[in-house]
Amino acid sequence: MGANISGSVVDRDGGGSPLKPRLGDIPESCAALVLAKLDPPEICKLARVNRSFHGASSADFIWESKLPSSYKFIVEEVLRDTTLLNLQKKELYAKLCRPNPFDADTKEIWLDKNTGGVCLSISTMALTIIGIDDRRYWTRISTEESRYPTVAYLQQIWWFEVDGEVKFRFPAGTYSLFFRLQLGKSSKRLGRRVCNSEHIHGWEIKPVRFRLTTSDGQSGESQCYLDNPGSWVLYKVGDFVVKNRNALMNIKFSLTQIDCTHTKGGLCIDAALIYPTNVAKDCS
Repeated sequence: MGANISGSVVDRDGGGSPLKPRLGDIPESCAALVLAKLDPPEICKLARVNRSFHGASSADFIWESKLPSSYKFIVEEVLRDTTLLNLQKKELYAKLCRPNPFDADTKEIWLDKNTGGVCLSISTMALTIIGIDDRRYWTRISTEESRYPTVAYLQQIWWFEVDGEVKFRFPAGTYSLFFRLQLGKSSKRLGRRVCNSEHIHGWEIKPVRFRLTTSDGQSGESQCYLDNPGSWVLYKVGDFVVKNRNALMNIKFSLTQIDCTHTKGGLCIDAALIYPTNVAKDCS
């Protein structure tokens, strides 16, 4: 096969001597088979090599294999925008890698651009927070440090409880759930970030408890003391495993500190986040 190729490629200057095949001589169909074995960032890099790889890099069968198995569920039932299915699969992948709000903009979904893993964010507007409507305890403050326009800020309370629930059809794999929290209220002063620690108290006395349960019987529980005032921290609630990619899984989770012997306050709650566990290692 190699001899036939060498014999068919001739020096165009008229010398008649055979030339070695170049990378640009690879047919698009062959280039596409190579690209299908690579991760999305590698595909995009090779697309700049030559015309063959550039043309092959847009093949639908390549990008459909990179999309999550539940991408039609995401488009049709979560985002409720079936026009997205008319896009080329490469364009759909790029669209889903950007934050896509749903449920009246209280949640977001996106794909990790390197792996195609499904990631979710659930804002405080979609969480059940004890006392959230009582301005003596809680306020919603505007911020540029969140995916959402506001975060929930706790000034002081005796009974602290935050509950959440999400139903979703996840691709098979292992997932981790976190709360994104900050002790203190941050703002900008003269262009610099400052943190108001006026109301921070009570978190060093008893730890907060995290709990996670799933509709197929999985559960997890942990506890820790909140610390690092002025910094947003991802506190891990637990992991869960999805075995049946076609199953609609219901996940319930909570964050509590219900020891009423003391008050606690000065805490910002941004959101709950769900990442594939292999992606979460780079986020926490």
